[in-house]
Amino acid sequence: MPLSRSLSMTSLSGLLPAWEEDELPVEDLLLFEVAWEVTNKVGGIYTVIQTKAKVTVDEWGENYYMMGPYYEHNYKTQVEDCEPPHPAIRKAMDSLIHNGCQLTDSLGDKPNVVAHFHEWQAGPGLILSRSRKIPLATVFTTHATLLGRYLCAGNADFYNNLGNFDIDKEAGERQIYHRYCLERAAVHCAHVFTTVSQITAVEANHMLHRMPDVVTPNGLNVKKFSAMHEFQNLHSTSKVRIQEFVRGHFYGHLDFNLEKTLFFFIAGRYEFSNKGADIFLESLSRLNYLLRMHRDDVTVVVFFIMPAKTNNFNVESLKGQAVRKQLWDTAHTVKEKFGKKLYDALLKGQIPDMDTILDRDDFTIMKRAIFATQRHGLPPVTTHNMLDDTTDPILANIRRVGLFNSRNDRVKVIFHPEFLSSTSPLLPMDYEDFVRGCNLGVFPSYYEPWGYTPGECTVMGIPSVTTNLSGFGCFMEEHVSDPTAYGIYIVDRRFRSPEESCNQLTQFMFSFCQQSRRQRVIQRNRTERLSDLLDWRYLGRFYISARHMALSRAFPEKYKMESTASLRTEGFRYPRPYSVPPSPSASIHSTPHHSDDEDEHYDEDEEAERDRVNIKSPFLLDGVPEGKKKQPGEAGN
Repeated sequence: MPLSRSLSMTSLSGLLPAWEEDELPVEDLLLFEVAWEVTNKVGGIYTVIQTKAKVTVDEWGENYYMMGPYYEHNYKTQVEDCEPPHPAIRKAMDSLIHNGCQLTDSLGDKPNVVAHFHEWQAGPGLILSRSRKIPLATVFTTHATLLGRYLCAGNADFYNNLGNFDIDKEAGERQIYHRYCLERAAVHCAHVFTTVSQITAVEANHMLHRMPDVVTPNGLNVKKFSAMHEFQNLHSTSKVRIQEFVRGHFYGHLDFNLEKTLFFFIAGRYEFSNKGADIFLESLSRLNYLLRMHRDDVTVVVFFIMPAKTNNFNVESLKGQAVRKQLWDTAHTVKEKFGKKLYDALLKGQIPDMDTILDRDDFTIMKRAIFATQRHGLPPVTTHNMLDDTTDPILANIRRVGLFNSRNDRVKVIFHPEFLSSTSPLLPMDYEDFVRGCNLGVFPSYYEPWGYTPGECTVMGIPSVTTNLSGFGCFMEEHVSDPTAYGIYIVDRRFRSPEESCNQLTQFMFSFCQQSRRQRVIQRNRTERLSDLLDWRYLGRFYISARHMALSRAFPEKYKMESTASLRTEGFRYPRPYSVPPSPSASIHSTPHHSDDEDEHYDEDEEAERDRVNIKSPFLLDGVPEGKKKQPGEAGN
């Protein structure tokens, strides 16, 4: 079933009407955002709420409130205690404190309230508010349908059978029927129903039997990740730190050139099939074969950053870092002695005798250091001791494809079953620094309603691989004419077989390995410029529209929302870079052996100015550009 590429709120590709302050008088309104992940990090919803907070506060000021679960630790570390500035809120809180948890409708005629609920955990509040006829405008957002996540985790052929599932039966068999009913009731009780991507909207229509009114793509606070014009320098700095870890991990087998080594990674929750780790490992095996057959001098080190059950660090991994540090200290000691003798000889006007500048003790120290790097086994594929390594999906598939970090392998694998931390004794880096130091993020997900990991790569100027089954991938296909030229590789997992998708992913990675250093620098520049597409300053406007729509439906006599379908717009897609030749064969060689100094027409300032002008084009909230026909399955508000 073909997916609609324009659903309700179509794309950022047209004109967004300028919202005047007097159109939505926020001084007479209160906005409540209710979610289980307010100050409580479980998954991506925490990132949505946290990063969106700034633009929402800029709009609503002290009339914006968040509601979430109370956890003592989160309360002490993430929020500041204060008195509510609005008397109606103070009155409602006093009622809750004195009478227990109960709903109140004693806010009076003013202000009107907009309540935005995220996910099924917040659903009971919405359902009770509507059933008790409390006068407020409600918005409900599902970031992923409950049943959809369960079905995909069970390896169901989900997207090809969306219309064939017996929803009640499937929910009952998985013992989630009560939660599913809460989610579905909340969806149908809300004045406005939203979801985060086009593909999740199609899923919600089948699973929850309501088409979303608005698609609200997830954004990022781009300033947080912005490194101005220094992101290339930050990439180099972070890459050096990753190289130091690799030196220790592969001690005794460091027979590859680190300057010609590329770092790939996959990160996220440990959902082996949903996150695409299965197809990724198979593709890595094929990439390893291609690099060996082409006798390429490029080596790829791949990191799997997925938390799993472990009992401690791997002794061999810790030993590797200790050996590396000892070698560094030894080299430092010899260098100081060498430098002092050289300095003394030059002061005397003599050319030092290289046979005497290093004495026998120095040679003994160096021989001992070399002997300490001898290794009888292969470098480990995991940095930790797994609690059950025989059944672990990643380790089982590493054994199946034979990626054991042998000397002949051009693809090396490191499974780090723990989230990164700057306090780790093994790889002391925060996630953001680690991402900046890598060359490519690979996220070939099968079930990914949005996908923050490739988005985070994009705003940091790191190319990434995603799929057309992820919200992020669909979003980029809609708004970028040639995503690959901008470092966004989109694997087709919807309309191709698993074998074809695997071959496509392999080809993407192999083509990336063929690029020269200069081509990768140019591509990172292009990728970083896409960050404006993901800025909440733009994407937050879809939330503005959802709240406005909810008010117009809850209080039609006070708030009017004119349809924007009549707007005359011209479609816009982020343009193909001018320096990219129209033919793939002209843009890259058929073999990886080519010079870093080859000529390619590229004017960074010229391209950046074109992109800057285009990205600042206003956005379309609804309607179809003039002259464009709606595709089958497309819907308006």
